[in-house]
Amino acid sequence: MGRATFAAVLFMKVQNREISWLSFNARVLQEANDPSVPLLERVRFLGIFSSNLDEFFRVRVATLRRLQALGRKAKKIIGDSPKTILANIYQNVIDQQQKFEAIYAGIIDELEQHNVFIVDETEITPEQGRFVSDYFQREVRPALVPIMIDSVEEFPYLKDRAIYLAVLMTDSTLKHKPRYAMIEIPTDVVPRFLVLPEQGGKKYVMLLDDVIRYSLRDIFYIFPQDTHAAYTIKMTRDAELDLDNDLSESLVEKISKSVKQRSYGKPVRINYDASISPDLLKYITRRIQLQDKTDNLIPGGRYHNFKDFMKFPVLGLTSLTYPNRPALPHPDFPANSSMLARMAQGDVLLHTPYHAFDYVIDLLREAAIDPRVESIKMTLYRLAPKSMIGNALINAANNGKKVTVVMELQARFDEENNIFWSDKLREEGVHVIPGVQGLKVHSKVCLITRKEKGKKLLYAHVGTGNYNENTARIYADHNLFTADKRITEDIEELFNFLENTYKVVPLRHLVAAPFQMRKKFVRLIDDEIAHAQHGKPAAMWLKLNNLIDEEMVRKIAEAAEAGVTVRLIVRSTCALLPDTLKGHQHIRIISIVDKFLEHSRIMIFHNNGDEKYYLSSADWMQRNLNNRVETACPIYDKNIQQELKTYFEIQMMDNVKARILNDAQDNQYAKTGALEKLRAQDEIYNYLLDRNVTKVIPLSKSA
Repeated sequence: MGRATFAAVLFMKVQNREISWLSFNARVLQEANDPSVPLLERVRFLGIFSSNLDEFFRVRVATLRRLQALGRKAKKIIGDSPKTILANIYQNVIDQQQKFEAIYAGIIDELEQHNVFIVDETEITPEQGRFVSDYFQREVRPALVPIMIDSVEEFPYLKDRAIYLAVLMTDSTLKHKPRYAMIEIPTDVVPRFLVLPEQGGKKYVMLLDDVIRYSLRDIFYIFPQDTHAAYTIKMTRDAELDLDNDLSESLVEKISKSVKQRSYGKPVRINYDASISPDLLKYITRRIQLQDKTDNLIPGGRYHNFKDFMKFPVLGLTSLTYPNRPALPHPDFPANSSMLARMAQGDVLLHTPYHAFDYVIDLLREAAIDPRVESIKMTLYRLAPKSMIGNALINAANNGKKVTVVMELQARFDEENNIFWSDKLREEGVHVIPGVQGLKVHSKVCLITRKEKGKKLLYAHVGTGNYNENTARIYADHNLFTADKRITEDIEELFNFLENTYKVVPLRHLVAAPFQMRKKFVRLIDDEIAHAQHGKPAAMWLKLNNLIDEEMVRKIAEAAEAGVTVRLIVRSTCALLPDTLKGHQHIRIISIVDKFLEHSRIMIFHNNGDEKYYLSSADWMQRNLNNRVETACPIYDKNIQQELKTYFEIQMMDNVKARILNDAQDNQYAKTGALEKLRAQDEIYNYLLDRNVTKVIPLSKSA
């Protein structure tokens, strides 16, 4: 490429990852505001938006606050001063919070049109009041621990992610001074929503917050104050783990201790009810010794922890939810037939949740009881709390198989669950390796060794998502089942490294980070650039969750400027700003937010007509390419390549749930010029359903 073009790419503007992420969460908020989305699903999207924002503050904002201590050095690390980025973040969050409150108010109105009423303590009838009082006495009161904050020397510790009612008691006669109290809302033991008895065909729902508000007199009856008011307060804390270098402690002990300390992290956000008494707010901020009130305090509405709204009761109104379309059977895995035998015939690709994730569990169950299976090796990053994957591995160990699990103990926010399963698996005879020192093991691979006619044969599963049957119902991922020696032998080498980390990984087909993944994909992009420069067709299609690694962003920009046709589907953060690139006409970036969470990573390179396909566990982020064990698996089967290409093309044609990612970050819906509306997730389901009926794709042979 020419010197001038190189300079343009070198000094191109890269979007800040935090601002890009907030733009992604704005797309989630758009779903809550979309009248074409079923009403109760819109309530759920409010919960997803809130949950996302909580994690963002616990991790990204907390990290920026830590970076502030580095002073000018921080700007060299992240490209701008943490103070500037934080100010931008807080302004964005406040703007989004205002939109959130307006959307919530509109949803309340629409629910009432369907005879669903969310009522507070001032709106219930005497009959409903008796029901609420009885419920409070039986279920709620035993779980409450009210603290008189004006009577304790040390202010009570506000836990991360918990919600509290700050209570103000006043006396209408003015004979007694105000009293202050704090009550944690016990959502960990009592449901957030109480469904009241139906009246006249109308359904009523009351939040636990308001159940407590209704009962404040019963709680504080010993005090003479006769007027009670309660305002929600929520603390979000730094959730990063601090692991010291104490060699006397095991990794499990360090992580267990650090997880416990997480709840005592520094405050990064305090949400409060904007209608709170100014005197009460001033009293609380003084007592908790809040230093930076400008940055930390964020006013909001009457309710917080909207993540609980993901579990808002359906109330029998299934017409207000997405239709429950059954997961499709996979035509290559007939019921009551050996999956290993089918894999020996050729590769099989599973599209979850369109196909049932049960096939992954069934593979382990079959291997567990197959007399010729000798061993199972697996990497685990996030397991379901009641994991069928974990149980299948235990069953295999009980059947005499040699089972090895690489358990990543530092999977953020799943550390406790992973430690639990690590201990449980070890107790049942599974060999558990607690990750790799200095690297997170994020790849999703399983290797089964089987003795057939005196020879060792290998079977593998490679996924883009976690081995978690709960999230697999809503995460759109891909799963490859293969006995192809080119892939299985490389996976065997990868496990040799994970078990003996001093060994070099001599991979020929599988692409692994942190070893050669970055170099491999840079080389593939360079090949496309060379083809374009020689007047040959050149293209690359990438589907990622996040694209923020600066080297890869600049390399993609270089490709577009060279004339390579670039198609990107990026769900979340995208640092590439395409509009001002010299090659902007060659690049199109979309993001799809819909009922399923887009989670798979796909890479397709034109390669002068001999297309190369990869499925990966890795996003193009510095941490994934440099500091994690990740895999990108080549797809050699021509029929599966066509499946992936069709899948990608369908998503690029979406004109219902796809948004254009541009420099303005304004999330405009994509327009494809098609006369009919095309919603990719529905179209993919129909494509796979038709494939089941026609089965035009023949079986392939593995190498």
